Amino acid sequence: MPHAPDQDQRAKGVSPPSADTFEKQILSLVPSLRRYSRSLAKSDSDGEDLLQDCVEKVLVRRDQWRGINLRAWAFTIMTNLYRDRHRRFSQHPSVELDDTLGLTAEDTSGDPLEKTRLQQALNALSPDHRSVLMLIVIEGYGYQDVADMLAIPIGTVMSRLSRARRQMAAQLAQNNIVTLRRPK
Repeated sequence: MPHAPDQDQRAKGVSPPSADTFEKQILSLVPSLRRYSRSLAKSDSDGEDLLQDCVEKVLVRRDQWRGINLRAWAFTIMTNLYRDRHRRFSQHPSVELDDTLGLTAEDTSGDPLEKTRLQQALNALSPDHRSVLMLIVIEGYGYQDVADMLAIPIGTVMSRLSRARRQMAAQLAQNNIVTLRRPK
């Protein structure tokens, strides 16, 4: 007779967190998951949909969590949801309308185009390069953690990160070139 996941965890000396504790831990991850989902989806609205689907799946599949690293588990679920969604939409492309036209956030940087340039440079990256860059640079994961989350070799993580950084630097440098002419 197969054991329930809770019985397996208890047998290993790991007790599952209470529902309240688990939900509080998930809530504390929402800002990081939101940043990651928006970077993957390339839009705020699609990112919010991806975030909602991820949180729902994490809560529904709570009994599948092995009690080791909740953050990595949630990011892995989000990455897999994005990959599934990307595969499905690439087979059936659609035209999207940007609902955020006309809505602007207060810009606190010195360069009013900096956020736009950064977003364009991120969006120019392939999804594989963008996910590695976001997980390591923004979310602070190590190479091995990202390799485990994305189910790829660590060397692939390092090469994707290197390429993503080079592409971002080239894109940002290209957008910031202003040629000045001397008057005659």
